[in-house]
Amino acid sequence: MDAMQSEVKKKDQKVKLEVWQQLYGKSIVTADQLAAVSKSKIDNQDIEEIRKKYSMLINPYYLSLIKKKGDPIWKQCIPDEKELTEEGGEPDPLCEEKGPVPGLTHRYPDRVLLFIANNCFIYCRFCTRKRRVGKPQFRIPRDQIRRGIEYIRAHKEIRDVIISGGDPLTMPDDFVEWVLKELREIPHIEIIRIDTKAPCVMPQRITENFCSMVKKYHPIFLNTHFNHPNELTPESRKACEMLVDAGIPVGNQTVLLRGVNDNPEVMKKLMTGLLTMRVKPYYIYMADLVQGTAHFRTRLETGLDIIRSLRGYTSGLAVPQLVIDAPNGGGKIPILPEYLIGQEGNKLIFKNYKGDIVEYPELIDA
Repeated sequence: MDAMQSEVKKKDQKVKLEVWQQLYGKSIVTADQLAAVSKSKIDNQDIEEIRKKYSMLINPYYLSLIKKKGDPIWKQCIPDEKELTEEGGEPDPLCEEKGPVPGLTHRYPDRVLLFIANNCFIYCRFCTRKRRVGKPQFRIPRDQIRRGIEYIRAHKEIRDVIISGGDPLTMPDDFVEWVLKELREIPHIEIIRIDTKAPCVMPQRITENFCSMVKKYHPIFLNTHFNHPNELTPESRKACEMLVDAGIPVGNQTVLLRGVNDNPEVMKKLMTGLLTMRVKPYYIYMADLVQGTAHFRTRLETGLDIIRSLRGYTSGLAVPQLVIDAPNGGGKIPILPEYLIGQEGNKLIFKNYKGDIVEYPELIDA
């Protein structure tokens, strides 16, 4: 939040903050603040101990979605003592800190991940980057971003840039536009993507001014991050529809989380609900092997059961790709249920979505 506030201060101090900036400034960041607004009893000492290692920030909008202690929204944003007591996992399981220049990951041949912010609208307790988000020592200065942009400019094989963080939309419009403009001026950049959780956790951030600004730099894609149907609110619907109306395709990347969405019916409700908001389900991620997040992880079979429950039982548009983001920077590995059983002569033997046996003739080379 410090980076966003410092950028705002560079403007005329008399300019009224936007609604999202006002909400962001009222975020809960200490145990005492959380206790003052929580309807449930919390252990201040435990919360303080956890946030010393892993930052806590919950904006008022997302906090308002909590219905009771331990519900799916609570679990995603309220610190849990297991974060400090569980064994296993790595601080940086995807090796993102080993990029060619600070703040840039170049894992795939034609794509890079460019970090432009180190703050978020909430600090998810399962976050892959919980080692660094919200920590002042990891603040991302403009000079670092410039180095990343120069790296992109110098590597003509790069055609796709994903702007991430933290959440890049914690930064003001003029800052985001500076990055978009710099990237769009590079001839070999074809696609720019923005990774942000704003439509889910701070939908007020999606304004007419923001959408009008982004339209100038098409093609722009935006991937967001809804994990539970309770996050599909009228406010989030409005934000997503504004983006799509501005010509910005919106995809969703869900993380499979124990006790949050590890249930076929919950996931089906989420995916079909997203489609009604014109958001395309894109990925379901198996939770990363991040230190302090083991209590969120599920078995792989849980993810496969969810895909089986979707495919054939609802629109194909509502069926995302189940993936594992491999440790040590190994990249995304797609996971599918086994539909191909075997082969008999020139016939392939499958099971369809209902479990029925289906034969299909194999192509025979002439």
